[in-house]
Amino acid sequence: MKRRLLFAALSAWPLAGALAQDDAGRPRHKIAARELHDALSARFPVRFGITGLVDMRVSAPRLLLLPARNKLGAGLLAQVGGMPMQQSQTAELDLAFALRYEPADRTVRAYQLEVIGLRAPGLLPETSQLLQRLLPAMARDAVGEIVLHRFAARELALPDTMGFEPDEIRVLDDGVLILFGPKQRR
Repeated sequence: MKRRLLFAALSAWPLAGALAQDDAGRPRHKIAARELHDALSARFPVRFGITGLVDMRVSAPRLLLLPARNKLGAGLLAQVGGMPMQQSQTAELDLAFALRYEPADRTVRAYQLEVIGLRAPGLLPETSQLLQRLLPAMARDAVGEIVLHRFAARELALPDTMGFEPDEIRVLDDGVLILFGPKQRR
């Protein structure tokens, strides 16, 4: 019995090595955190709200890399004003985005915006609760998708001739890694 287990383990060993090296043989492209921050910053400041109720001016994005969630995030400063408040208040807003590749224009995009935090110590609790309910839809409408990287033709030329296209996107501690996979028939 032990010999059979040893034989099975030894015969599977080359296959396990090949599977572990799968990522090593794939073309890849890394987008540095600095480029991601610059692309994100280009979309701000943004102004949005609900006329007569709340008005927000959002600026100063801080890049948040969330590898554990495989998402990209942004920490934003917001000036909140509107009817429930006597004067404008400062708030901090944290967003997270999923990432995807858009083959039509060769871009990596942040989409599916999610509000993961709102800190507004100067707001009344009722106003803060109202903002918590309204913010996700307002932010999605105002921000939409954000183009983070546009591949140049030369960046895709070699993978294209090899039959590969951007396939998997991984968020790392220092940027985003795009792994290429076999082209999908469309």
